[in-house]
Amino acid sequence: MLIIFLAIIILPFSFPLTSLLMLPLREGMTTSYQSGSTLEVIVKKTAKELDGAEIPDVNQQVKIIQESYKKADIFWVDGEGRTRQNAHQKDIPEIWSAGYTVAFMKKSRGSDADPYTLVTMLGKDNKQGFIVTQVPRTLMKTNDELVYQKYNLLWIIGIFIILCAFIFISFIFFYRIRKRLLRVQNAMTTPTKKGIPLPLIIGKRDEIGQLENSFNDMIGKLEASRDREKDEEELRKQLIANLSHDLRTPLTTIRGHAYRLKKEPLTIQGHSSLASIDAKVDYLGQLIENLMSYTLLSSGKYPFHPDRIDAARIVRSSSAAWYPVFEKEGFVIELDIINTPIFWTIDPQWFERVLDNLFQNVNRHAVSGKYIRVSFNHQGLSVIDHGKGMVGQSAAKGAGIGLSIVSMMLKTMNLDFAIKSDESGTMITIQPPD
Repeated sequence: MLIIFLAIIILPFSFPLTSLLMLPLREGMTTSYQSGSTLEVIVKKTAKELDGAEIPDVNQQVKIIQESYKKADIFWVDGEGRTRQNAHQKDIPEIWSAGYTVAFMKKSRGSDADPYTLVTMLGKDNKQGFIVTQVPRTLMKTNDELVYQKYNLLWIIGIFIILCAFIFISFIFFYRIRKRLLRVQNAMTTPTKKGIPLPLIIGKRDEIGQLENSFNDMIGKLEASRDREKDEEELRKQLIANLSHDLRTPLTTIRGHAYRLKKEPLTIQGHSSLASIDAKVDYLGQLIENLMSYTLLSSGKYPFHPDRIDAARIVRSSSAAWYPVFEKEGFVIELDIINTPIFWTIDPQWFERVLDNLFQNVNRHAVSGKYIRVSFNHQGLSVIDHGKGMVGQSAAKGAGIGLSIVSMMLKTMNLDFAIKSDESGTMITIQPPD
């Protein structure tokens, strides 16, 4: 604020300041020619004292005045109109006629006449002649004018130095502010391995220092939040792993008892209930498997072994494995898979898992449409069904963990994944980035 205040007042104060600094120079500029009134008093006093004086006496007094004002032109004209002592000007006649006298007086009148001319009558009457005193206007300038004339360049340099100082101080002020703001910007846009910027070293406790302090507080809160999130994520993964392990044992037991009950004589309703139990056990087993896979994928612990393989062969093999399942449910099945090899750099087990999840979703959620089309060519893979779409309701609809697993696996294998779904069906496409 002090720098800004100085910047505001420096310009209006620069001009009087330079003038104040030049005052000592002004004191030494006073000359005897500046005041015409002083010279007029001296000449009038002398002319009054010369009343009735002889020509030599008048010449002597005029000479005395001339010695005091050597740069002035002083002469006198007697009562007969004859020019006397010290007439240096060439255009001054020896005898003054009435016409020349009137013309001379007219030319010498006014404050702008150059040279400054003073005509003083001798004695108490107008018959003894007159004294003419002429001073060049260049000698009658004021102290300020003389200082300006002599030190004009110095005054301009002083003003220029003050303006340059103002510009320099302003540049330093804004440069330092910009430098500190850029440091904050670089800190914000340069995250560490954790994804959080490093805290700043606070240099000054000004407004930018308060900004840096707030930035450090924000980083502290982000780090604390990231640590809590990491702990919660680890706890969640551990909880899912423990639950999956704990649920596998009772599911295995239920599946074993269901298999044993199939060998016992049961009613029709008993066989129906047993089939429902068996289906739900399979669904729970698949759900547990998805939870385990999602946990391993999100933690980067799921085995990944990419290789350059024929993706068309895996699509044909997986489609053939699911063909009986769709045929049993009464689906209209259309397969359009290219016969020539198409090589992708993928993990074959991951790609098979992706296809199984997609086909399983169609079997569970698109049964109402009774239609599936699998197409694979150089543009990529597309799976189309005529179900109610993802906006529709399904009795087997879950939390979408299967699609999350598909998305994570495809992203890791560098494959583009897109879903287009409405009430008339769903189309899923998988393509290589190029």
